[in-house]
Amino acid sequence: MSTQEEKDALAVSVVNHMMLGDAFSQWLGIEVIEIREGYSKIRMTLRPEMLNGFGTIHGGVAFSLADSALAFACNNRNNLSVALDTSITFTKATAPGDVLTAEGKELHNGRSTGLYLITVSNAKGEQVALFKGTCFRTGKTLI
Repeated sequence: MSTQEEKDALAVSVVNHMMLGDAFSQWLGIEVIEIREGYSKIRMTLRPEMLNGFGTIHGGVAFSLADSALAFACNNRNNLSVALDTSITFTKATAPGDVLTAEGKELHNGRSTGLYLITVSNAKGEQVALFKGTCFRTGKTLI
């Protein structure tokens, strides 16, 4: 059996591979902060073109950040996993220039599914959204 350090190193390698081909996460300006087996922490700076008609950041931007955190957390065991069900609750408005951090934590790692909770926070550490995602594990490898 692999050590935890080896598992975490594989997790980092998988996410690095994913980011190379992830044009959307790159366009969002996502920066990978920390990756461990079943865990991810990423961040991005909100830009003016991400505004909605009310002058706040479009909810789809926060959703997309959380969705990327889900993808990085649920795929980093090198088992290709796809979102099966997601939901998000927005708790605080955000504005251009703010830096959002999404932290994805694994709640359940099953043979065919996984459950993750992603907290999205602003630069002050205030929660701006809470995202729950369930993934389906395909059994295929990414790298």
